[in-house]
Amino acid sequence: MPPGNNPDSSRPLPETPKFNGPVVALAGGVGASRLLRGLVHATDPSNLTAIVNTGDDREFYGAYVCPDLDIVTYTLAEVVDLAKGFGLKGDTYGLMDALGSFGHETWFRLGDRDFAYCLHRTLRLREGISLATLCDQHRRAHDLPCRILPMTEDKAPTRVELDDGRSLHFEEYLVREKSPANVRSVDLTAAERATPAEGVIEAIDDAEIIIVCPSNPVVSVAPILAVQGVRDAIERSNAPVVAISPIIGGAPVKGPADHLLRAIGCDVSARGVADLYHDWAQGFVFDEVDRDQLSEIEAMGLRAIATPSLMRDVEASTRLATVAVELAMSLR
Repeated sequence: MPPGNNPDSSRPLPETPKFNGPVVALAGGVGASRLLRGLVHATDPSNLTAIVNTGDDREFYGAYVCPDLDIVTYTLAEVVDLAKGFGLKGDTYGLMDALGSFGHETWFRLGDRDFAYCLHRTLRLREGISLATLCDQHRRAHDLPCRILPMTEDKAPTRVELDDGRSLHFEEYLVREKSPANVRSVDLTAAERATPAEGVIEAIDDAEIIIVCPSNPVVSVAPILAVQGVRDAIERSNAPVVAISPIIGGAPVKGPADHLLRAIGCDVSARGVADLYHDWAQGFVFDEVDRDQLSEIEAMGLRAIATPSLMRDVEASTRLATVAVELAMSLR
């Protein structure tokens, strides 16, 4: 699939200082994909590695779907459907419509070209090719210089437990059920049993800066940290860790982070996210509308910066990424 044209890409990007050393980003979902499109300008992209959540992965219609890996790749390749926030722009849905006409549930909508890639991935996985290898082939096909790694090769589904007794795969909770608020807990036991994909620990060990993208802390970042050895590698690393809050003004920019944070007893605020991360991060970036929380965040031992953090376009993504990278550089 040839790269398309991002409507933001024709606009000049701000001049930014480049950090040329190895950078690792913990990534999941739309927030991560938007920050990563800025990180490729704020760093040397050939030294950037995104370690991506696979807790959302699941087979649909016989094809193995990796929502976070694909949104990251499609966004960086400038082929993502920005209006939908997922899939390929200009894609058609003939397959879904046909399946629906036969009486199949089609609550998880895959475009025709998106389905073709997912089916390709499924067939190659059955041949014994690793998910990490397929990710690398996919990013090379789009001529992307940064590395994109799955957190694990193992099945590690995140499950959401509701107070009505149901246990749902995260995609069932998010897409089919439309993210109800009655969340009792989040089950990461599958991720806790998983081992890191090839290259994950090595990338963390080699990193000079680690950035935690403004992803959902509960179902995007926490599954990565739950994989055996990942958090230990981060904690023993000499690289400063800078996390970015996905919460602005007491609410998530996108998705059900508010329901999920409350389920784990966390305040839905920049302060609450900082409290989740402060044991292993040294820097924290959050939105300027929450500047009144600065002293509380700094009291946790974090070097903190309040700055505009809504990433409406590439320029905004690059500015936010630059703030995070410069904060990390100051902590080295």
